Amino acid sequence: MAFSLQESKLPMLPFSVLIIISILGRSLHASDPPLTLDHYAPTCPSVFEIVKKEMECEVRSDPRNAALIVRLHFHDCFVQGCDGSVLLDDTITLQGEKKASASINSLGGFQIIDRIKSKIESECPGIVSCADILTIAARDAVLLVGGPYWDVPVGRKDSKTASLELAESNIPRADESLLSIITKFLYQGLSVTDLVALSGAHTIGSARCASFRARIYRDFETTSDRSPASETHLSSLKSRCPASGGGDNNISAMDYVTPNLFDNSFYHLLLKGDGLLNSDQELYSSMLGLETKNLVVKYAHDPVAFFQRFSYSMVKMGNITNPHSFVNGEIRTDCRFVNA
Repeated sequence: MAFSLQESKLPMLPFSVLIIISILGRSLHASDPPLTLDHYAPTCPSVFEIVKKEMECEVRSDPRNAALIVRLHFHDCFVQGCDGSVLLDDTITLQGEKKASASINSLGGFQIIDRIKSKIESECPGIVSCADILTIAARDAVLLVGGPYWDVPVGRKDSKTASLELAESNIPRADESLLSIITKFLYQGLSVTDLVALSGAHTIGSARCASFRARIYRDFETTSDRSPASETHLSSLKSRCPASGGGDNNISAMDYVTPNLFDNSFYHLLLKGDGLLNSDQELYSSMLGLETKNLVVKYAHDPVAFFQRFSYSMVKMGNITNPHSFVNGEIRTDCRFVNA
């Protein structure tokens, strides 16, 4: 879907820059991919049910698995489009995306996709792409922890390539400025509204100490409302994430109020100034984020509006195309490796 200047009216970027980015977005994702809701109806009608059952088992065993799959889908779509490239392991002839600095310590859930793929291959060999499995699984992950339902268009093919370089440059980072993240979303054909809505996925999942250390020892107290709950939470964060001396891999929930429930609590935390990641808190606190601030307030006070927009934006993100894969892609038999 092409980026709409009208929808994303941004006072913080020069109009000429918006035009350039919009053109870039359209050149990369000029038209909707040939995806349909019934693509597998004649060839693998049980695909949605298989994914659902497997995800139910995974989320029941550990609710954090839901966030892993949503994050994996996001990383996949922001590099070459939603083509399963993030699932590829390194080989002698292929350098994958898993070792990118934005991925190596933050991505998980690969074994979950492997298990789902194995079940589907036993039922419908050579029919369902890994890219589609990941996209469906992300929807089911959200639904299983209380989030909204949306129909998932399918028919993607799996890429035979991956890009470590794009994984380094395209994925937003926890310490990145608001303007830089907005630019990365616009480049993908996603609007500022999509950015704020999709950031709401941080209502589930966790972050490493290395990603939020600078935040809690610098401006957390400046943005926070300093309520007793906030003060207690900050003390807890500092105990798990020392200013120096290790602890990089210690984790904390991004939504400490309802960490395993998909709701709009994340936006309430931003209103309180308690966002765990700098990149999240800037959606509300940045002086340059007038539109993002208004959207944070809207979604904090209207959970229905958040669910509706999140669903819309997830479909929109899932439609980011890799035109090359539609022509030269394949249906991998193993999601980790290109077919021999």
